[in-house]
Amino acid sequence: MKLNNEIVVEDFLTAVKACRGGVWLRSGYGDLYNLKSVLSRYIAIGALLGAHGDELELFCDLPEDEDHFYQFFNKHPEVL
Repeated sequence: MKLNNEIVVEDFLTAVKACRGGVWLRSGYGDLYNLKSVLSRYIAIGALLGAHGDELELFCDLPEDEDHFYQFFNKHPEVL
């Protein structure tokens, strides 16, 4: 998943903030970015906007939080 513009980033972070549980990005190297941590979020957004942003895997601790991202992906299908 690679975020491609400022509006998509804002909507993505809105989905992250709406989640009750942990939200994570995993790189191909096994690095985990906790999107609920502000510092880690900055690093993760940089990775998403970078050259390898499409290699990151998104996952949630709570299954009910996945709905926030389904809504995000429905609104921004170009991200997938």
